[in-house]
Parts: sequence; structure tokens; C-alpha cells
Amino acid sequence: MRTQYFFGLSGESKDMPVAEAIRCIEAEAGDYREVRRGPGYLIAEFDDSALDGIADRIALTHSMGRYLGTYNADDVSNIESAVLPEGTFAVRGKRFEGMMRDVDSQGIVRRIGGILSKSNDVDLRDPDFTVRMQLCDEIHLYIEERVTETDLLEKRKVGERPFFSPISLHPKYARALINLTGVKRGGTVLDPFCGTGGIVIEAAEMGMRAIASDFDPEMIDGCRENMEFYGLELADYEVLDIGDIGERFPEVDAICTDPPYGRSTKTGGEDIDVIYRRAGEAVPKSLKHGARAGIVLPHPIEYDGLVLENVYLQRVHGSLSRHYHIFSHP
Repeated sequence: MRTQYFFGLSGESKDMPVAEAIRCIEAEAGDYREVRRGPGYLIAEFDDSALDGIADRIALTHSMGRYLGTYNADDVSNIESAVLPEGTFAVRGKRFEGMMRDVDSQGIVRRIGGILSKSNDVDLRDPDFTVRMQLCDEIHLYIEERVTETDLLEKRKVGERPFFSPISLHPKYARALINLTGVKRGGTVLDPFCGTGGIVIEAAEMGMRAIASDFDPEMIDGCRENMEFYGLELADYEVLDIGDIGERFPEVDAICTDPPYGRSTKTGGEDIDVIYRRAGEAVPKSLKHGARAGIVLPHPIEYDGLVLENVYLQRVHGSLSRHYHIFSHP
């Protein structure tokens, strides 16, 4: 059965959360229809059976569920036609990034709750289900069915690992990078600058075949230690220069990597821009035709042999911005 689902997006990046949601839907549901998008949300229609798979992998969406409708702040009376599941409910409201400040959100919550209580009982303490209200361009309502488990992502963040580097991506963004390539569950994901293993940890957690390589043997050992700490397995690994990945790991389904940058980074004495250039030459030799690579760099870049589909900007602090490049291999 096909259903329209509302995705309540996080606000860390302007375009990345909605792009990640769409790639997750494509990977898990295949056929889908985009109904509407706006600030902080996506509404898409797809088969119900795909929801669990999408929810298991998505990172930049805080919650999702069956879409009930979009309403004007002056009149929410037509919500009475909404079909609710059996059981008690509570209405919870949220503004996206402070939008619609002139609207009395709690007043609307009470009005909606009053209308819906004609068919279901209200239970504010322990409801059977929650009706979420998001205020942004308009008022959107949905029945919350899945919530992203941010606590688990926090438990895998850099400082919680036995072997870590302070410049590693947060698990949330490592996961988003993988999702932006659209790789399917069971596909091979290679990180040729694996470092402490943050990306391959998330790839394995998401049901991918995780492959790691790095020129530094200490990083490979540390990556393996971290994978074992979380009870995960590497499908393959190698101490390897970036220029040799095509011969050792041909035809992978996705390459996802956060190459070295910054003064504290180990580069083996090689200029950082030379490493970036050689990475661009090596990726097409390892990546399947039609597949994608997600590469995080401190500045925008283009590569011969790869099509740059998009760049998503994340401002980390005053001196550091991350550019999430999504390339495809034609």
C-alpha cells in the first residue's frame, strides 16, 4: 500500500537533509512520488514496506510518519476529516527555525486537539500515538511513526571510540555522506582514507559491505580496533596508497571518504592538494559506472572523469567549512 509520509528535517544544512531523504527513499523504496517540499520538510509517497528501511539509515531527519494534511493558521477545522488510528493521542508542536513567530502555536495545538478528540481520547502523559505539528511555511500535521535514534549515533561519536582522531566526521554526517550516494543495502562501500573508521563503521551499521584502506598502517589497525569494539566486520581492508585502489578494489558500489586536511593531519609529507588531485584520478578506477562517490573536502573541486552532481556546505567553525561533494561515474 502506498502512503504519503512527512519527513521532519534537521536544520544543520540548507539542502543536505532533503537530498539525503530523497536518496534514502530511492535506495529503499525505488518507485516514489515527491508530493511537496519546503523549509524543514519533505512529503513523499511510497510503499509502506519501505519505511523501516528508510528510518534505519536516515540521519538528517528527526522524525517521520503518515502525512495528515497542511493547514492555514486561521482555519484548521478541516482536520476533522483526518483518519486516525485507534487509541489515545497527544498533539505536539514545533517551529522550524523560529518560523511563523506571529502564530500562537499552543493555541493551535489546543484547537487541533479539541477537534481530534471527537474521535479519539487525549492522553498527554502516555499517548498511544503522537500527532506532530510543524510550523514553517504553513502548518503541517503528521502521525509520528519513526524517530531517528540520535542517542545511538552519539554513542558512536569520535570521543567514544577506543582509537580516535579529533578531526573525524560525526557519525550523523558520516551516515549522511553514505546515504547521499544512494548506495543500496548490501552494496560495497569503500573509504580509501579510512582514518579511525568513522565512515566504515556507519556503512557496516547500515548493512553495507564496508571496505577500508589508508596509507598509514596505524590507521588501519585503529580502524579494525574500532570496528571490533562495535561488533562490526570489515569486508576487506588494506594498507594502500590512494593511487592503487582501482587495482585492489575494483567495481565498488560507492566510495565515501573524508580525506585529510588541516595542519595536524598525517600526509606522509605529500602536499595536500596533490593528494586531492590523485584521489580524483583514482576514484573512477575503483567505482562502478553509474555509481556515486561522496567526498568531503575543505573547498569545492571538480574532477575529470567524474560528474559533479552537487556540493553541500557545512560550516563547522570560523576557519573550517566542509564541502560534501557528490560525484557520479558516467
